[in-house]
Amino acid sequence: MAERFINIAFPFRDDEVKNYFLQMNKNSYDAIKSDLIHLLLTTPGDRLYLPDFGTNLRQYLFEPNDNKVRDDIKTEIQTAVSKYIPNLTITTLTVDRPQDNEYGSKSEHTAIVRIDYVVTEGALNKVDFITLTV
Repeated sequence: MAERFINIAFPFRDDEVKNYFLQMNKNSYDAIKSDLIHLLLTTPGDRLYLPDFGTNLRQYLFEPNDNKVRDDIKTEIQTAVSKYIPNLTITTLTVDRPQDNEYGSKSEHTAIVRIDYVVTEGALNKVDFITLTV
């Protein structure tokens, strides 16, 4: 019987075991995590036939790291996730400045995004998180 795959694992990497072109996800929880990362890192207009798929996180690269921008990032993520990954529920979404680095200075142009979420699949739930540096 052939193996069943759901989608391509993200981030993309070669499959060394089965000699497929790219590594694939075998369960829906890994597939949803890959879909979430893919959604966050895709700019709207980049995906063929889905022109509004993705988030505009890149537009915040040169914006000031203040409360308004961090709230805009949260709204951007929540809107995209609710539209494209309906079986993922965000439980906590934080956008913070990084802590002091080893040289004693803060990075004014970096935001740390942490998304805690629950994947609902029938009667089963899985809790997971991702961290993204913007």
